[in-house]
Amino acid sequence: MQGVLTGFAVIAVVIAVGYVLGRRGSLGDQGREVLTRLAFQVATPALLFTTLARADLSVVFSSRLLVTAMSTVAAAGVFTAVGVVRGWGVGRTTIGALCSGYVNSGNLGIPIAAYVLGDASLVAPVLLFQQIVVTPVALTVLDLSGAGEKGPLWRRLLTPLRNPVAVGALSGVLVSATGVRLAGPVLQPLTLIADMSVPAVLLAFGIALRGSAAPGRGPDRHPVLLSVALKSVGQPVAAWALAAGVFGLHGAALLDVVVTSALPAAQNLFTYASRYRTGETLARESVLLSTILAVPVLVAVAALLG
Repeated sequence: MQGVLTGFAVIAVVIAVGYVLGRRGSLGDQGREVLTRLAFQVATPALLFTTLARADLSVVFSSRLLVTAMSTVAAAGVFTAVGVVRGWGVGRTTIGALCSGYVNSGNLGIPIAAYVLGDASLVAPVLLFQQIVVTPVALTVLDLSGAGEKGPLWRRLLTPLRNPVAVGALSGVLVSATGVRLAGPVLQPLTLIADMSVPAVLLAFGIALRGSAAPGRGPDRHPVLLSVALKSVGQPVAAWALAAGVFGLHGAALLDVVVTSALPAAQNLFTYASRYRTGETLARESVLLSTILAVPVLVAVAALLG
């Protein structure tokens, strides 16, 4: 369990630094917004490009990816259905659906896969699916809903081709698919920029916690609690049922898919919510609560299936 605890400890420390910066006003009134824009416009696209450009795309055809995709769709679908019935709006429902099924596969998933599962590459299927399919679709919905850029319909339909996060992910996939090997002088500057993504997101998240009320008690209480329940319990249970009952996975393979599905909601979801100015409280509180709950959930999964 050392890998799980180490991963969470690292994240907690960086978020705490952001909180202190926010309390002291060290970055000024626009500090959080600048960090968010830096992550969304520059660092995260670079991180996705450098990661996916070197990824093995053969994992796309694995049963692990199918389990990941189906459990993600199940969790997000439940939240979407409730959001439509309750009238939570397109933007907030989209952010809540992401918080229900979009796992922290990068800055937390990779170390946990390495320490708990013994192979960091096991998180690749969920990383690829989220960045190739989920992110472009969700951001396009936010753009077309009016949360993003306004303009003629034809121009808004092309937003995936102009969204920096989607472009970074799709460009990385293209490089990997074509077998192009990037030279060091090209890749190293991109890697240096990419290294800013996770710290920027975590620091912005910590700053946003300054002065915020206890999570799960405000006007977004019901969306928050629903998304956290789906993320922390619903998605791992769905992944276990699909992996064991439909695909016949067992042993290490079963543990792999359930552990990755039990990861908490990703911090970059708060970046997306901030960028589109919709569901920010929902994203912040969902990420925080699911991250706290992920510790006992992951320990329980490892104990039951390990």
